[in-house]
Amino acid sequence: MNDRVIFPFTAVVGQERMLRSLILNAVDPRIGGVLIRGERGTAKSTAARALAALLPPMRVVSDCRFGCDPAKPTSWCTECRERFVAGEDPMPTEIRETPFINLPVSATEDRVVGTLDIERAIQKGERHFEPGVLAAANRGLLYIDEVNLLDDHVVDILLDSAAMGVNIVEREGISFSHPARFILVGTMNPEEGDLRPQLLDRFAFSVEIRGILDKAQRVDIMRRNIAFETDPDAFRQVWLPKELELSQQIEIARELVDEVRFTQRDLLIIADLTSEMEVDGHRSDLVILKAARAQAAFEGRMRITPRDIAMAAELALPHRVKAGPFRKSAFGVQALEAKLADLKMQTTIVGGEEEEKPDTAEESKKKN
Repeated sequence: MNDRVIFPFTAVVGQERMLRSLILNAVDPRIGGVLIRGERGTAKSTAARALAALLPPMRVVSDCRFGCDPAKPTSWCTECRERFVAGEDPMPTEIRETPFINLPVSATEDRVVGTLDIERAIQKGERHFEPGVLAAANRGLLYIDEVNLLDDHVVDILLDSAAMGVNIVEREGISFSHPARFILVGTMNPEEGDLRPQLLDRFAFSVEIRGILDKAQRVDIMRRNIAFETDPDAFRQVWLPKELELSQQIEIARELVDEVRFTQRDLLIIADLTSEMEVDGHRSDLVILKAARAQAAFEGRMRITPRDIAMAAELALPHRVKAGPFRKSAFGVQALEAKLADLKMQTTIVGGEEEEKPDTAEESKKKN
């Protein structure tokens, strides 16, 4: 176990959108990851490591190399399914820390997906799978620094796994599968080259961050970093109550997110927004809906609101909005920001009367 003290997530100054994008992916990893683009020294890697450190511990099947969730047998790896068929019922369990996996830029396809030992299978009739990065990252956080420098094919594989939640390796008629549900966080400096548009669109969220110009916040950054470097343990103890509070809030939201309701009107708001902004494809609509539900769950509510939709669109649309002489509209990122500001200010009116406030989780329990 790594005893290194990690800078607290709640102690990161500013960068609200970056922190929110990470939290929403922690609430629901099915959203599809986040790409953080910005100059060096803006706490990109610090925030990613800090998020993994505050995520709640997870219950796994004992001795499982992939950290399978005992409560979700349909997603078990090949080995766990074989153990169950052989008579291990119930499956033994244990508690593990949430993994943080740092993927090197030099990673190859085999290093990422894992390898099947074909020679051993032919000679001894034994299936042997050597896990890769996707196995290690299951139910944790997979971090890629300088993702724009990673081989495009490897990025494609990572994004496919993040979207499907499973890794399937097939060689010479031999197959092995295991769950690969993780929070995908990529960071990059645009000055060193950009991702191809096709890959950029595959990231659910994209956040542009810059150095903070507010003097008071810059002073806070200096004070907190010096305090952390001087005595990391003491600094973390100061922030521990906020860390535990956020960790618990994320854990509760994870249980709640699938119960968060939405209406036909909510879907029409999302569709109107993406069509008016002339966003290609339908991935963005689904991302906004998932993120809006995660936002509501994080705030302890059972229904999404126009504000949730706007906050989700802030993260899901900027890298998908195009502007230029060949577009029918003159919309660009500035126009998007103005439209989202209007959406946030909307009063939830239905049929001329103000709609009742969205249920909180507590109110919903009382009704049931």
